[in-house]
Parts: sequence; structure tokens; C-alpha cells
Amino acid sequence: MAHLSDLVNLNLSDSSEKIIAEYIWIGGSGMDVRSKARTLSGPVDDPSKLPKWNYDGSSTGQAPGEDSEVILYPQAIFKDPFRRGNNILVICDCYTPAGEPIPTNKRHNAAKIFSHPDVVVEEPWYGLEQEYTLLQKEINWPLGWPIGGFPGPQGPYYCGIGSGKAFGRDIVDAHYKACIYAGINISGINGEVMPGQWEFQVGPSVGIASGDELWAARYILERITEIAGVVVSFDPKPIPGDWNGAGAHTNYSTKSMRNEGGYEVIKKAIEKLGLRHKEHIAAYGEGNERRLTGRHETADINTFKWGVANRGASIRVGRDTEKEGKGYFEDRRPASNMDPYVVTSMIAETTLLWNP
Repeated sequence: MAHLSDLVNLNLSDSSEKIIAEYIWIGGSGMDVRSKARTLSGPVDDPSKLPKWNYDGSSTGQAPGEDSEVILYPQAIFKDPFRRGNNILVICDCYTPAGEPIPTNKRHNAAKIFSHPDVVVEEPWYGLEQEYTLLQKEINWPLGWPIGGFPGPQGPYYCGIGSGKAFGRDIVDAHYKACIYAGINISGINGEVMPGQWEFQVGPSVGIASGDELWAARYILERITEIAGVVVSFDPKPIPGDWNGAGAHTNYSTKSMRNEGGYEVIKKAIEKLGLRHKEHIAAYGEGNERRLTGRHETADINTFKWGVANRGASIRVGRDTEKEGKGYFEDRRPASNMDPYVVTSMIAETTLLWNP
């Protein structure tokens, strides 16, 4: 008699050309990832060759009950690390039946910005640092923390090893390998300052691909924590008090910044970001005011400042960039629950298209 695990791990290619495509989209809250699967007649590697699909938007907070149909447009394909074989994950965005992007579709506007000739020629690169917190399922308390109590103060946990310092490494490592398998350009992982908090990095990725890859990586992380029986939180300040919050630091460069003389281009771009500080903060994630306090490696939410190697700044420039006179900078303001389509495209728009 077959066990459940045997059936879950069946290799479909042994008996059929058919594949399973998991269509993934972002729900009405802007952070709830939804998905459903469909059978296709054979392997597909081009999203334009995938059929559009629909779902009940009234059940995701994206459409009224009397006109509930929302259309899924496939935009990016990744290999499925759960079903494996030729099965795929499909990142989609959402439209009305008339072809208009629904209000929660942030990818559509980002794609327009990234397709602007002045942006295309600059080949914007992004490196996204996604911090998150693993929580015990029944009590929503960080993994490894005593129930109803607190661990020792911060200090030994950042990049720490050992059963008293690193909690959930099996989940983190499973996610790392699953993302590599899927074809996501994940570039690293590390334990963070608060125990139970971790980070993975996606990039360098060009333009709209950075958002597609981060959403796919978030989907895979949520599926793995579902299997492991823990909860992943993207709240920017999951535990009040003397504990670090969770951000999504966004590293950015353009071709002009990476070329000789790029440091001057970087400084001009940072100046423009400072002039639109309030607009960026408003778009950089919910609850960010609880994180950006001027403490715990942040700048105050109402203050814009930049510096070299300064983790208490809004924008940090690395020492290598200063020394070489070219490179990239890091926007440290985005919260862990930011929408990467919004953040990446807004940085490109402000630095490449906006004229003060």
C-alpha cells in the first residue's frame, strides 16, 4: 500500500506528458499570496504561451460579489520545487474582464516604468534583502522564545550558530535550496539580530524581474512554513521594545552608477530621493513607523540622511563604492512587508525619470 508521501512525490513524467502549473497572485491585502493549480497538456517555458485564467475576486477582497471575476495574466515562470519534474510556478498579475489592471495590481505600473526608454538604457539592478520572523503557530510568538517569556538580549544571534542562538535553520536552508531549484536568483541567507528572525537576499536582478523573483521566493517560504507547521511574519516590528524590526533593504544601481564617475551620479540620485522622502515612506510598507525610530539600525521615519557605511542612515553607501568611485547604494527605509514592484519602480522613477 502506498503512503501519502509516496503519492505526493509521484513523478508524473513516468506516465504522462501533462504538467501542473501553480498560478500565483497577490490578494486584496497586498501581502496575502494566493494560488491555485491547473493541468496543462505539456511543458511550457514562456509565460506568453500560458492561458489566462480567472478567480473569484469577491473572496480575496478584490471584486464585488455581483461582478466577481478577476483575470490572471501569467507573467513569469519558475520551476516548482514542491512537485518538481516539468511542473511550474507561475507569477501572475490581475485584471478586470475588460483588461484593466485592478487597483491591487502594482506590477502593471511597475512594468510601465521599467519599459520606459530612459530606464531601459540604464539597466537598473536590484538586490533585495528580505527579513522575516518565524513564529510558533499556536501562540504567534517567535520560534525559539520561551512561551510567555523572552530570550537573552540581542547580541549573540546575528549570524549565530548553535541550538541556543539559531532557531529554524532547517526551514531557512530548505527555502534557500528550493529557491535555487526554482531558478530564483537568491544570493544568500543569514540569521538576523533578533532571535527567530532571518533574512534572504534576491538579486542582482534587472528591473521588473526583481519583483517577480521576490514574490516567488515569498510564496515558496510560505509553503515551506506551512509544511513545517510554523508561521512566517513580515511585520516590520513583530515584537515591541528593545528588539530589531524587520526591513527589506533595497540595493540599487544603474549603468551610469556602475561606470567610471558613478559616485557623482549616486550622490545626485540620493539627493532626488531626499526630496521625495515623504512619498517614498508612504509607499514603503505598512507599520513602518514602528520600525523607523532612529534606533535599532534605522533612521527616524521623519528624517532623511545618508552616509558611508552608516546603518543608522536612510541611505547607506558602501565603503567600496566610495573608494572605487562607482557602484551602488542601499535604501534602508523599506519595511519587510513592502511590495517590491512598488519600491523598485519608485526608486527607478525618482532617480531616472523625475525632475524636481
